[in-house]
Amino acid sequence: MKKKLFTNYNFEFDKNEKKLITNFCKQALKQMNNGNEYYAEIKAFNSIMEKIQSGSDSETIKFTRDEKTRLTHQLKQNIDYLGKQADKSWFIKKWLVRSLLNQYTGIYNNHFRN
Repeated sequence: MKKKLFTNYNFEFDKNEKKLITNFCKQALKQMNNGNEYYAEIKAFNSIMEKIQSGSDSETIKFTRDEKTRLTHQLKQNIDYLGKQADKSWFIKKWLVRSLLNQYTGIYNNHFRN
């Protein structure tokens, strides 16, 4: 398989996707608790949040390679975890988790899948 020479890191998110990614980044930052071992992740997620919050609704957002890689990896990990939670849970929790799982899967498939 031939690897692409140049990759486009420009993304256009709608209003709901921006809000969901911002909340995802806030949650990830809260879990990392400013630890020194997570310095690179904290820096990347803070940068992602700033770029999303500073842009207007129709503006293109340009991520760095590191930001895209970290966000993609965390989204994929979260999708896998939510899938396992949805399989184990009862009806109401499953319904709530499925909704979030579908939103994360939609963002991942539309923007970050290679």
